[in-house]
Amino acid sequence: MAPGAAMVQGAAAAYCGRFAPSPTGPLHAGSLVAALASWLDARAHNGRWLVRIEDVDTPRCVPGATALILHQLAACGMVPDEAPVYQSSRSALYQTALDSLVANRLAYPCGCSRKDIEDAWAAQGHARQRHGELRYPGTCRDGLHGRAARAWRLHTAEHGAITWQDRRLGPQQQNVNHETGDFVLKRADGLWAYQLAVVVDDAAQGITHVVRGEDLADNTPRQILLQRALALPEPVYLHTPLVRGANGEKLSKQNQAQALDLSQPVAALRAAGQMLGVQADAATVPDWLTCACRQWRERYTQAQ
Repeated sequence: MAPGAAMVQGAAAAYCGRFAPSPTGPLHAGSLVAALASWLDARAHNGRWLVRIEDVDTPRCVPGATALILHQLAACGMVPDEAPVYQSSRSALYQTALDSLVANRLAYPCGCSRKDIEDAWAAQGHARQRHGELRYPGTCRDGLHGRAARAWRLHTAEHGAITWQDRRLGPQQQNVNHETGDFVLKRADGLWAYQLAVVVDDAAQGITHVVRGEDLADNTPRQILLQRALALPEPVYLHTPLVRGANGEKLSKQNQAQALDLSQPVAALRAAGQMLGVQADAATVPDWLTCACRQWRERYTQAQ
């Protein structure tokens, strides 16, 4: 029996969590924190824990990365309760969702390039940036104006502030129209955008609780907008602390974060646990996970 499997026997069908890595390289210290938090939360709730491989951005995927990620998770005692799901095989589901949004006049084709968006802002005397991403000014909301369609976007203009309760960060609020504008659902290169894919997959897999890194917190309002537009359930969210490098920046594959050293998996789990406020003291992976799960249950399963 895989480590932790005993804790999922008789799992409550009401809880289903997931870890959703992109196969652009091996797991690093930051991604282990997110994986561990999602696993602990599922086990503490006697729920299911799934792994979804988010390989929708195929040009960035690295051959062999998926197998390595699954091996790293298993070495740390985290084995999914079902076979992993691959986004690259789910295009038909995303197309059905987009068709529904278009039919309900909630999505529209866009002919703008990035330069077009920059020029539109420059014409207004400013170029507001948000994490390097320009807010979309709504140029094609009323038609393509002779341009060929490049991408598909979600209408956000009629929505006010989105509010939600994060289990760690507390009350959250964002006006998507003001912050990002009409965001992309299908890219100009024909690939599906992350926001649409993750919302469709969470619903299709019955995900009730999303536990992921704090850097993804500001994706949540866009995903809630999509969930409401598609009449899909809204999961409960918990965003974990970020692991930062010596320069203060978030560890990431883009920043050349080092792959996990799993020659001593308990040591790797201890380091990840410290970031989550878990101080389990055990010599083996199964024992460490059992202790950590007990602590997590005391902290995060109270009256939700």
